[in-house]
Amino acid sequence: MRFRITIIAIIFMMSGGLFAQDILSSYLETAAKNNPGLKARFSEYMASLEVVPQVGSLPDPQFAFGYFIQPVETRNGPQRAKISLTQMFPWFGTLNARESVAINRAKAKYESFEDSKSNLFFEVKATYFDLYFIKKGIDITLNNIRILESFRSLALIKIEAGKASAVDEIRIEMEMADLENDLALLKDKWNIGIVKFNNLLNVEEGSDVIIPNSLWNDDLPYSRQDVLDSLRLNNHQILKLDFLVASYQENERLARKNGLPSMSIGIDYIVTGKTDNNMIDQGDNGRDAILFPKIGITIPLYRKKYTAMVNEAIYMQDAAIGDKEDKINSLEVLFERAYYEYIDGQRRISLFLKQKNFAQKAINIIESEYATNGTNFEEILRMERRLLKYSLELEKAFSDKQASIAFINYLIGE
Repeated sequence: MRFRITIIAIIFMMSGGLFAQDILSSYLETAAKNNPGLKARFSEYMASLEVVPQVGSLPDPQFAFGYFIQPVETRNGPQRAKISLTQMFPWFGTLNARESVAINRAKAKYESFEDSKSNLFFEVKATYFDLYFIKKGIDITLNNIRILESFRSLALIKIEAGKASAVDEIRIEMEMADLENDLALLKDKWNIGIVKFNNLLNVEEGSDVIIPNSLWNDDLPYSRQDVLDSLRLNNHQILKLDFLVASYQENERLARKNGLPSMSIGIDYIVTGKTDNNMIDQGDNGRDAILFPKIGITIPLYRKKYTAMVNEAIYMQDAAIGDKEDKINSLEVLFERAYYEYIDGQRRISLFLKQKNFAQKAINIIESEYATNGTNFEEILRMERRLLKYSLELEKAFSDKQASIAFINYLIGE
């Protein structure tokens, strides 16, 4: 695994950000294969499939053996034992209804599995984008520390020449202390993010995570209305409730079938001993009784319980339908929030690109003035801080925009 990651890292560095999305896709594949929570949901689905053959089979036949302590005398001899075999048959369509209930519940379990997978993919993507922002934060902060070190060298020259105040050096030291503290916090966040990311993938602790130098800037490929329509049709939580509604409808049909008679077919075999009665034809003496077929019927007289079973299924249908409508409303609110974050991310990217360029131009002008006459040093530090802020905010906007797209994809079941 480590060798594979190393090879990917080398290719990635050689090709820049060209394969960044492919690398993220490989992480998603690893998470799908390894994540224990996702494996648990899949096992639950597989277990629900095993219910179908259980409920769709006939009841086990009943076998009975009886021994007469006091033999019953008949014309062919004393009856000593009786063997019975009976098979129950529910009303027509009952087994089919049971299977339909189990199949729809298995489909609901499958949608739970798919929802867990979609949510896992979103968690992996969101954590990956957070790691990207933290890495860029570390890189930008380190770069600013190096810039301040060059400013300190310049300030010392100006101070020695008597063209600047010693306060300039102190201001730089204070600014660098703040940046070093920010850097330490970012490194702590990085360590936490790495642990979370590797746990989502369920890989070895400390496994390398390849982060691109620049994040792609994809746009949402669907319109707002298309997303809402897809959410109502394809969201796995909604589909799960659809299958639950279908299972309760089949449960209602099953409850009505259970209120109908069931039949049984059976056979009896009686073991007969020999008798000393010479009046009996020797061919019939001790002859066992031939199999006696029998038919029975179970009459469901106590109707209250069957009526209650039907009503229960109807109420559960109503509850599931209500849950579906409530879930749609909740998901639409989540979508609106994610869509706002997507639009806001686009706005912030445009804004901070401009602000970053303006800040850099301002710094270049102020640096020239300071190098010439030693003035406006405080303004240099202030503008450097603003440039740092705009740089970080720009990377945060890139990260937030892609995270919002990932969440919208989760909502529509991708």
